[in-house]
Amino acid sequence: MKKVFHKLFASVMSFLLLAATTSFKVEKHYCMGHLVDVAFFSDAQDCGMAMSLDEKIDTTVDKMSCCNSEVIAMEGQNDVKPSFNDFDLHQQMVLVAFVCSFKGLFEPVEAKDVPQVHYNPPKIIKNIQLLDAVFLI
Repeated sequence: MKKVFHKLFASVMSFLLLAATTSFKVEKHYCMGHLVDVAFFSDAQDCGMAMSLDEKIDTTVDKMSCCNSEVIAMEGQNDVKPSFNDFDLHQQMVLVAFVCSFKGLFEPVEAKDVPQVHYNPPKIIKNIQLLDAVFLI
């Protein structure tokens, strides 16, 4: 049960870290009030009816475009990496000692050879402690 909670907690935390650091953009292009294109993580293609700025049109006429673009952008965090250059010598020594001791926990333990594994002790015929009245107090 403990392993299940540990795996579930690790999965939830990794998903939260991924969601907090990911940036995304959704762009929608409308032409005459109708949705033409939706693009995730890139620019939406226009319908080709947008008025170019290079054309020389009379300045008295307002430039009205029939196209409209809508952008929804979500910026993620960029500063989640810890900086290791701020450690002084004492903190570095503690970190190295911790890593070495933690690494030692996962080394396999060799099985010890016990020669008395298959030895059968002698059968007790009489209780000698009771006969001699010798008891541990």
